[in-house]
Amino acid sequence: MLNRLEMLRIFCTAAEARNFKEAATRLGVSPQAVTRAVKELEGHVGELLFHRNTRHTRITEFGEQLALRARIGLRTVDGLFLKSGQEQDSGLSGLVRITAPRALEQDYLIPALARICGQHPGLQLDLRLSDQFADVVDEQIDIGIRVGFMRDSRFVARAVAQVPFYIVGSPALIARVGEPHTLQALAERPTTVAIDPNTGRPWAWFLSRGQQWLARTPAFATDDTRAEADAVVAGIGFGQLAAFLANPHLRAGRLVEVLPELRPEPWSLSVYRPQRGPVAARIRLVFDGLVEHLSAAAPSFLQR
Repeated sequence: MLNRLEMLRIFCTAAEARNFKEAATRLGVSPQAVTRAVKELEGHVGELLFHRNTRHTRITEFGEQLALRARIGLRTVDGLFLKSGQEQDSGLSGLVRITAPRALEQDYLIPALARICGQHPGLQLDLRLSDQFADVVDEQIDIGIRVGFMRDSRFVARAVAQVPFYIVGSPALIARVGEPHTLQALAERPTTVAIDPNTGRPWAWFLSRGQQWLARTPAFATDDTRAEADAVVAGIGFGQLAAFLANPHLRAGRLVEVLPELRPEPWSLSVYRPQRGPVAARIRLVFDGLVEHLSAAAPSFLQR
């Protein structure tokens, strides 16, 4: 039988994980050991801590309250064993879940996270890359990064940059099919589209004065915006790309902007988190660090 302190440690890890299997992986134990510890703890407190079925595990309201109190208690116990000078960072450790667009990961997001982790080695970052908008409330994500409009009152959002969008093509493509000077001419040439993972349908291109346009027979479609950028650079078709994807190629001459008069108003790049109760110090630290880093880095990837 586990002692109560160990039960609480396993329970807190399970409360932060998506399921018992993930919690077991983090703890280096079997999923059965996690299940057994949770059941023992439920017996001690006389309350159900998780709603469980064959596909999903979701913490109960009582479980969330217990996890909050348990983390405070565990930090207090752990603090008894900290060496001098470690106390200051004791609240800045633990798991932080982040979701972000794939296109931002390699050049912009990883450097920011590396700097934060270097300063606070006790942090554990769980980064999920997707162009699908993640509901951080339902999916238990701590911090999200998104290009687009943030009007949901459930979120605290900080706009870190304004992102232009350009219609672009490669010099080789323009030499082959000619440069389009009207939207009708563009429709007669090969184009690319990005698939909206929320609907499975192509994203419309957003144009000036609030117009939208959708290619009827695109030459290339993908659900990965970086892959779309690669296809445009390769000359498969004209595409509409965000500045952080297009600008390096525009500066190098690998892409040319066409129809600049149709350029839409820039979209916001925002860092957001759920607006729910007290925010853990580690989450506020990573949130503020991402806001600071992306705000500082924005000119380098948004300016032509």
